[in-house]
Amino acid sequence: MKTISDTRPSPIVGQWYSSDARNLSAQVDGYIDAAQLPKLSGDVVAIMAPHAGHRYSGPVAGFSFSALRGLNPEIVAVISPMHQPYREPILTTAHAAYETPLGSIPVDKETIERLDVKLQEKLGFGFTAVSNDTEHSLEIELPFLQRALEEPFSLLPIMLRDQSARVAKTLGESLASILSGRDAVLVASTDLSHFYPQHLAKVLDTEVLNKVASLDPQGVLDIEEQGKGFACGRGALAAVLWAAIDLGANDAQIVNYATSGDITGDFSQVVGYGAAVITRS
Repeated sequence: MKTISDTRPSPIVGQWYSSDARNLSAQVDGYIDAAQLPKLSGDVVAIMAPHAGHRYSGPVAGFSFSALRGLNPEIVAVISPMHQPYREPILTTAHAAYETPLGSIPVDKETIERLDVKLQEKLGFGFTAVSNDTEHSLEIELPFLQRALEEPFSLLPIMLRDQSARVAKTLGESLASILSGRDAVLVASTDLSHFYPQHLAKVLDTEVLNKVASLDPQGVLDIEEQGKGFACGRGALAAVLWAAIDLGANDAQIVNYATSGDITGDFSQVVGYGAAVITRS
């Protein structure tokens, strides 16, 4: 893969989240501090978090990332959808690091290369490395990671255009194989239904969240195909669930749910946000 040795410039800082480090830290800490988690049943393997602007989904994301406080993973894999019109099915960054106002996060190029080899073997294709991408759904999680985790970590950034079961399952199984034995955390970045009235959004979103709670990655994808529930990062979510199961996860808890309407007061067309924690007992 072609790579470049520089830092990815943020296309969303100052718009989707604060460009001021002090304000950003205070805002993210506030979301995490406000989260009241239920008792978790084991070690955290993965989380699901929303990816709208912090103003909208930050209160829900705070529940996801509060589960990571006190952890010191060496690597964090963030799997998100790619909303931009790339033709390639699986993408990663060509940059050596991601930058936020809270500092730089190095990309684990060696792990990306190893994972690329596995994907090539199983799918016939692997990662396409892109520079200067404008994707928000991966970056939006990074300030939360920077505030929740106590020690520096390396990043494994993965963005999916192809969210089919074949790609998601192969990615999940390959991730588990590569990360087995390492101190790692997985983050599935996804919002839920988009632009339905609040009452209908809750019905659709509950269908997806029930599949997450059941550790049913195929069910997450099937619900979308059946029109019973929606998640823009369904492939990313399914891949993380498959990876977590292979890494020994045996429980998932939905720890928070809300919609954009709960923030704006406009319940006519809302976006759903869910937070989940996946654990291994």
